[in-house]
Amino acid sequence: MRLARLGPPGRERPVVMVTDDSYVDVGDLVDDYDEAFFAAGTRRLRFDVAARVAAGAVHPLGTTRIGPPIARPHQILCVGLNYSDHAAEIGAPVPDQPLVFTKSPNSLVGPDDDVRAPRGFSRLDGEVELAFVVGRRTSYLESVEEARRHVAGFTICNDMSERRFQDECGGQTLKGKSAETFNPCGPWLVTPDEIPDVGALSMRLDVDGERRQRGSTATMVLDPYEILVHLSQFLVLEPGDLVNTGTPPGVAAGMADPAWIQPGQVMTLAIDRLGTQRQLVVPPR
Repeated sequence: MRLARLGPPGRERPVVMVTDDSYVDVGDLVDDYDEAFFAAGTRRLRFDVAARVAAGAVHPLGTTRIGPPIARPHQILCVGLNYSDHAAEIGAPVPDQPLVFTKSPNSLVGPDDDVRAPRGFSRLDGEVELAFVVGRRTSYLESVEEARRHVAGFTICNDMSERRFQDECGGQTLKGKSAETFNPCGPWLVTPDEIPDVGALSMRLDVDGERRQRGSTATMVLDPYEILVHLSQFLVLEPGDLVNTGTPPGVAAGMADPAWIQPGQVMTLAIDRLGTQRQLVVPPR
């Protein structure tokens, strides 16, 4: 299934996509794609959606705003330097242990919402990332096989960064990653049964039509399930938590002459089977 949320910010309604341009409304079946929904599992929803499709209860997407595919998570966790070719481009060794940081949950926005530059910005950078959503309360997993049962689905996130905040404000990654709108997410949450090989997904990020990032999940150091096993040794993850799994090469921070992103520019992101995003960068408030 491809889960999505449609409507104005803060008033999104849960739906299931039938095609890229049509959906079944399930707002009368579930309150939202939130902790309670993921804890209960998606099995029952599959039968209800199939019945509605058979009955012809399918609606055109039209110009309806697409929100993030999950309601506000408890936490957004991120893994840095998890692509070997990205680590090489910035001259960093692949860490012996995964580099983990968080970003503010209220940085989450829809896939096509504007990205707002923060006050004092000077080095904006975008990062296309495969992300996954936790499907059940998770602690001390012992194997990848066990982890597979704890992932609700996969989506795209743009892990936006203000590198000056990240590098020059105490060396704290959270400061450079947590501005409002700094985690566009979606358009869909795709359940694992629709992703035959999560380690073979092409991904890209363009700025004003110019290819900046081109990569594949094949160069990930740890795959999503291995990441979840690792994280579960250090903290409890709740249903609906979001995990960004790292970015491929091509970020501005890795360029000899960095092409930092500016207000007025447009970022377009895509990952195989997970859809596309488009964000206009706008000036600070």
